[in-house]
Amino acid sequence: MSYYVYILTNKSNTLYVGVTNNLERRIHEHRIKKYHFTSKYNINKLVYYQEFDQVMDAINAEKKIKGWTRKRKMALIKTINPAFKNLLDGI
Repeated sequence: MSYYVYILTNKSNTLYVGVTNNLERRIHEHRIKKYHFTSKYNINKLVYYQEFDQVMDAINAEKKIKGWTRKRKMALIKTINPAFKNLLDGI
């Protein structure tokens, strides 16, 4: 099984960092507004994800990224997605 750390954004570039074992399902849940924060700010565009083999590695990465500044999170996103395209299309 794979685990993922992911970052979502919206038109205002508000960032949300999460972790899941099913990336497609979780993004769908965000799109149908299942979760309060992402629903409130209409956050549903996948701009970054990283895959892990171990759940604790994914959880630790999520905690680390959540502690970063916005500037550092944006730089991380740009390492794999400089145009901020919706990556869900490529999954």
